[in-house]
Amino acid sequence: MSGSASSLRYRRVLLKLSGEALMGKRPYGIDVGMVQRLAGELKDALLGGVEVAVVVGGGNIFRGLAGAARGMDRATADYMGMLATVMNALALQNGLEQAGVEARVLSAIPMPTVCEAFVHSKALHHLESKRVVIFAAGTGNPFFTTDTTAALRGIEMKCEVLAKATQVDGVYSADPKTDSNAVRFDKLTYGEVLARDLKVMDGAAIALARDNDLPVIVFSIEESGNFFKVLRGEARATLISGRP
Repeated sequence: MSGSASSLRYRRVLLKLSGEALMGKRPYGIDVGMVQRLAGELKDALLGGVEVAVVVGGGNIFRGLAGAARGMDRATADYMGMLATVMNALALQNGLEQAGVEARVLSAIPMPTVCEAFVHSKALHHLESKRVVIFAAGTGNPFFTTDTTAALRGIEMKCEVLAKATQVDGVYSADPKTDSNAVRFDKLTYGEVLARDLKVMDGAAIALARDNDLPVIVFSIEESGNFFKVLRGEARATLISGRP
């Protein structure tokens, strides 16, 4: 970790991790080495004085939309996807605890033998007690993505920013991995993201962030240490806010 606590731009952050972020270079599932690396970055943030909440996806294990596309009932497929996020959350919690960091998994679907149920006041207490809070099982409802969950939990936890971790260094006009003419944006407004139908997050998540003035920073998790750069305002990233 580098940089002083006084140089940090944010003090309470919601980090959105995709399930794919936990795969590392594996084709599916969870890469323990990647989990350990992410745990180390979260530990650095915590030691720097930042309160960190995390929403993790489940696409490395099961994706509800993909299941529905194969003929499965959408609600059933989404519930399966929510359970996949619980598995990822437990893996991340384990990585954090091995790194000496207190962490709690709070699930929107109560499962008391596995983790705590999401309770707003309890989640805030954990954050204020300098524990990493990992939100699992989405919103607990089908037809909502974990991006929407991230915006919702970020607002509920009074976070200063939603940091959306991706495989690229910001928002592009098209997929830069397949379109060499894709244009990268440094800043966007919520309205521009919705009007241009940019696929960085689903429309519900962007609208929720807009209506509650929650800035979104889109950055690459591929580069080690990049999350701390986001906290210092130094990462190559795209800022989505209400200001052009």
